[in-house]
Amino acid sequence: MKQIVDQIKDKLLEKQVPQTPWLSPFNVITGIILAIGLVLTILRFTMGLETVTNLDNNNPWGIWIGFDLLCGVALAAGGYVTSATCYIFGLKRFHSAVRPAILTAFLGYALVVLALHYDVGRPWRLPYPVFYSQGTSSLLFEVGLCVFLYLSVLFIEYSPAALEWLGFKRARNLIVRLTLVLTIFGVILSILHQSSLGALFMIAPSKLHPLWYSSYLPVYFFISSMFAGMSMVIFEGSLAHRFLHHKMDSTHLDESRGVTLGFSKAASFVMMGYVSIKIIGLAMDNHWHYLATGWGIWYLVELVGFVVFPALLFGAAHREKNLTFARAAALWTVLGIVLNRFNISIIAFNYHLPADQRYFPSLMEIATSIFIVTLGVVIYRFICTRMPILHEHPDYKAH
Repeated sequence: MKQIVDQIKDKLLEKQVPQTPWLSPFNVITGIILAIGLVLTILRFTMGLETVTNLDNNNPWGIWIGFDLLCGVALAAGGYVTSATCYIFGLKRFHSAVRPAILTAFLGYALVVLALHYDVGRPWRLPYPVFYSQGTSSLLFEVGLCVFLYLSVLFIEYSPAALEWLGFKRARNLIVRLTLVLTIFGVILSILHQSSLGALFMIAPSKLHPLWYSSYLPVYFFISSMFAGMSMVIFEGSLAHRFLHHKMDSTHLDESRGVTLGFSKAASFVMMGYVSIKIIGLAMDNHWHYLATGWGIWYLVELVGFVVFPALLFGAAHREKNLTFARAAALWTVLGIVLNRFNISIIAFNYHLPADQRYFPSLMEIATSIFIVTLGVVIYRFICTRMPILHEHPDYKAH
């Protein structure tokens, strides 16, 4: 054990990356955000929810559920989408995108769990739903169990990169042999908890506006997670090219264009399928008349502006082989996913309440969410600059 700790310490102290000035714009901005976030964290856990949030009995779920949990889980779907594409469907040309997608998913889910502590409190009770007091008839138990298991799977899937970095060859080779099993297990868990997050809102038919409330909500959440994951892989890849280009090897650079255009084509098809199912759901519930209201216009803004439009842009990107179109569509889709989850959990939720009783997040709630996202970016950057995420380790290129 002491040998492992010493080896990790030596690796962390290695000067593998170019030394950058401490007062670089990135360090200054992230340092300020992290400092503010730490202060807010102390306030939240010492003074209670009401000190930093606008939550009340009418609105017990706010931005920490709508953004940190619902958006975080959807945008982390790139992990199961990419690994399934490569290892289950056998499309090896997407292999270079697997490790960045798995790392993003692992960090995304880990930060979702962290963010949940701010909303729920009592971190020492985190293991209770799994190991101590199971509520087997509750959807929240199913979501919690799936997230716990999937986070464990993602950690194991990510671990070969860390083991290669540390030089633990035997342990790395053992885990690599489990890749297909882990991928299948991860896909099953993702289908379960992505759809269950949508099912959570089916217990509130009188609170969620009829245009967003549907018996198809679990299907909507799962299908939208697929194109959210593909878009996030494209978006994240474009950022990696911009800021971590020097850490990418020739394989990653050569395959990135094919990954972007391939996922653009797939996302376009999935998004148009999603639109078709949304229209079928609208017809089945006979909610056409709501489209002529203000809520209907907002619904069409989400569906047409943030699903149909980027789907067509993805299609044009694949047809014209245009990476700019693909990256713009990916960013637009990510924003659309955030808008959809906000509509369901915050904007169209409790829509019947007077304006003065509606929920709007406090600045401290928003700042805490920014702090958690920034924390994820800093950890992602730290790992990518040290471990073989955007490049293959020279000792394992033949594997």
